[in-house]
Amino acid sequence: MSSPPSGEPSRREWFSELIGRTRFVVLIAVIAVLLVAFSLFLQGTLLALDTIWSSWRDIFEQGLAAQKGELAVQFLEVVSTVLKAVVFYLIGIGLYSLFITPLNLTSSLGVETLADLEQKVVSVIIVILGVTFLEHFVRWEKALDTLYFAGALALAGGALVFFQRVHRGAGGDLQQPEAKLRARQELFENEREQRHIDEHEIEQAEQATRAKAAISVDADAGRG
Repeated sequence: MSSPPSGEPSRREWFSELIGRTRFVVLIAVIAVLLVAFSLFLQGTLLALDTIWSSWRDIFEQGLAAQKGELAVQFLEVVSTVLKAVVFYLIGIGLYSLFITPLNLTSSLGVETLADLEQKVVSVIIVILGVTFLEHFVRWEKALDTLYFAGALALAGGALVFFQRVHRGAGGDLQQPEAKLRARQELFENEREQRHIDEHEIEQAEQATRAKAAISVDADAGRG
């Protein structure tokens, strides 16, 4: 069987190129998530304007006593809406930077890997939980219900904080930063979908495997 002429991609290279191009399907999710983010930003803006207008109108008509704590709750709802918009915005630009083209915006925000994106989103969600509880605390309609709500939020927030601590710095993409940077350069600048693995990366992978095996043996010996 004759080999393919030089300069023409082989079947494996062509298939690798095709598989690599499937990453552009992420654009569907990016557009959808960014539309949700922009909608929430707009709703937060309109909610803020309406809250400001109604609060000042009530003050001029009935005096400062007309608010009775509801003003703080209304503005907290604005903050909650904006924070939700931030979550969707981070997901949108993060997915675009990871799969399509790297952005300086994500680098400045510290979103370089999927693990970084998870950490940022979880952090904002924890803040949203805190703001949501503050809304219920300011209302203080039913003390027992507020206590139950606080317990539920504490469990959810504690689980998210535990997730952050467990997965902080544990991503496999952080073990070989030079390989990741080279792969990003070949993908986004040279448009090469298939990745070349050199001997240095193989040696690093073997060293990591041996280190994990040694840790496992030490742990088994300690339990024995």
